[in-house]
Amino acid sequence: MTDEITELSCNLDDMSPEGIGFAMEVLLNEGALDVFTTAIGMKKSRPGTMLTCLCKPGDSEKMARLIFKHTTTLGIRESRCRRYTLERSFTEAETEYGPVRIKHVEGWGTEREKAEYEDLAKIAREQGLSLEEARRLLE
Repeated sequence: MTDEITELSCNLDDMSPEGIGFAMEVLLNEGALDVFTTAIGMKKSRPGTMLTCLCKPGDSEKMARLIFKHTTTLGIRESRCRRYTLERSFTEAETEYGPVRIKHVEGWGTEREKAEYEDLAKIAREQGLSLEEARRLLE
């Protein structure tokens, strides 16, 4: 399956890591598909951070407003990207400590499945297990 997404990016050289993390959290909570940072070198040999926000094309102005509000950037670059995706579906596996969602993906000649991290982490925390021990409950 293919669709189109918007990539918004900006360079930051005067924000704290906490401020960048907060901006990322806001963007994700407001509907960004993904948000990530990349360490970059900027003018005057300054280290900086490039913030990248992936979103649906209809959300790009909303995300740009949020980036301006929650960062110190003076400008945002926008690119439209064609995205290849796999079809996703979920099933649920029962363990002695509760259910774990299993994500199944397929398409483009690929098929695989993986237990959802959040479900495994919850069991691990509640039962005092390592993440790997929680994963082995599915075997």
